[in-house]
Amino acid sequence: METRTLGRTGLKVSVLGFGCGAVGGLMVRGNPADQERAVAHAIELGINYFDTAAMYGDGQSERNLGRVIKSLKPEILVGTKVRVPASEKSRIEAAVTSSLEASLQRLQLERVDLFQLHNHITREGRGGDLTPEIVLGEVVPAFERLREQGKTRFYGITAVGDTPALHEVADARVFDTAQVAYNVLNPSAGSAVAAGYPAHNFGNLFAHTRAASIGVIAIRVLAAGALSGVETRHPLGSPSVEPIGSGSAYRIDVERARRLEPLVREGHADSLIELAVRFVISHDAASTALVGYSTLDHLEYAAVAVNKGPLPQETLDRIAALHNSFVGEAR
Repeated sequence: METRTLGRTGLKVSVLGFGCGAVGGLMVRGNPADQERAVAHAIELGINYFDTAAMYGDGQSERNLGRVIKSLKPEILVGTKVRVPASEKSRIEAAVTSSLEASLQRLQLERVDLFQLHNHITREGRGGDLTPEIVLGEVVPAFERLREQGKTRFYGITAVGDTPALHEVADARVFDTAQVAYNVLNPSAGSAVAAGYPAHNFGNLFAHTRAASIGVIAIRVLAAGALSGVETRHPLGSPSVEPIGSGSAYRIDVERARRLEPLVREGHADSLIELAVRFVISHDAASTALVGYSTLDHLEYAAVAVNKGPLPQETLDRIAALHNSFVGEAR
C-alpha cells in the first residue's frame, strides 16, 4: 500500500487509515476476536495508522485497541484525542493532561504518536466549543508540555467548527496535523465550491494546511456511510450520525450520493464506495484517508479501492460537473 508523509511530522503513513470510532463501530461494539483479526489483517494490508479517541464508546475503543496491541505487539502509529468538556474550560491544562493519561492507561501505552484536540473550534466558543485564542493560548502549551514529557510525539486538531476560526488556527503554524472533513459530497476543503453549494464551506482549508506544513488526515471520507448509497446502517455502526455527514440529514446525503451513480455505470469506478475513497486520495494534500469499519469485508474492500490509486482527471472533471447539480439545494 502507498504511504505518504504526514506533513511536518515526517511520519510515513499508509494512504488508508484505520478508524476506530463509533460510526463504523467494529472497535467499539464488535466481537473481540473480530477486532483482533481486523487489526491483524489491516497490518497485513499495509495499514499502519490507527485512530481512536477517549469519547469513542466512552473509552471502549481505546480499551479494545489497547488489548489488541498488547496481544499482537505490532509496529503501528496510534493517534487519540481529547474533548475538553464545557465544565472544564477554566482548567484546560488539567483536563487535557488527565485525558491523555487516562487514554494511555486504556491503550496500555507509554505514549501515543499523535494527540489531537477533538473540540469544535469557533469564534464564539459556546458550550464545548473552543475559540482560537483558547486553542492557541492554552491548548497548545498543554500539548507541548505533554510532548516534552514524552507522552505524545506530535499533536493536532480535528478541523471542525467555523471556517475562519479553523483558518486562523492553521495559519498559526503550531499544530503538526489536522483531521479535515473531505469527501465527494463536500470537497470544499480541497477546492473552491460554487456559491450555494449545500454543505459547510471549509474555504479550501488544504491551502492553509499546506502552507503551514500541517499533515492532513482526511475524515468523513464516506460521509458517515452515506456514500454507500444505502440508508440502512450496519448493526455495529452508530444508528444516528447526524450532523457529521455533509448535509443536514443522513437521508439527504444518501440521496445526493445516489446521484453520483452514473459515474459507476460509466465505468469510472466499480461502486460509490470505491469512487469515494479514490476521490479523497486523489488530492495530494491528504496524507491518509481515515475510514471506519463494521466488518472485515469493509476493511478489505476499502484497501482494494485504495490500491487502485487516485481517480483520473477525466473522472474528477465529471464529478465536478455533477456537483453543479447540487448548487442551490437546501442543506
